[in-house]
Order: sequence, then C-alpha cells, then structure tokens
Amino acid sequence: MSMPSPADEALVCSARGCRADAVWALKWNNPRLHDADRRKTWLACAEHRSSLGDFLDARGFLRAVTPVPGSPTLDT
Repeated sequence: MSMPSPADEALVCSARGCRADAVWALKWNNPRLHDADRRKTWLACAEHRSSLGDFLDARGFLRAVTPVPGSPTLDT
C-alpha cells in the first residue's frame, strides 16, 4: 500500500470550511514581514475568489490572481 503524494491530492479552497476544488491562486505577501519577491498563495474556488481577494486587497497584500494550473477556469 502506497501513500498518496501531495501532487496526487486535489487542491481545495482556502476559505474556512470550504472543501471545493480550487480554480484560482491568489498570490500575496505582507510587505512588513516578507521580502518583496516572496509570494504566499491562497487557493480559491469560484465562489470564494472575490471574498478572499477582497480580504487581501483591503490590507494591501494581494499581488496577483491566476488560474490554478490544470483547472478549467476562464478568467472573466
């Protein structure tokens, strides 16, 4: 019996309690704590993309929103 690798596991939304597949990657950093080049990533499903993005943007942390590689998401 083999253990599944992290690459085999589905990527899920970072919103609290959400278990939906992630289709967006929200790249962010806190300039008071992180070097300018460092990016942390929250994953988001279609439903939570705006709420997670708004949370990060209101604090000046959001740097980019990109589709998760391999997801069927279209940027609208």
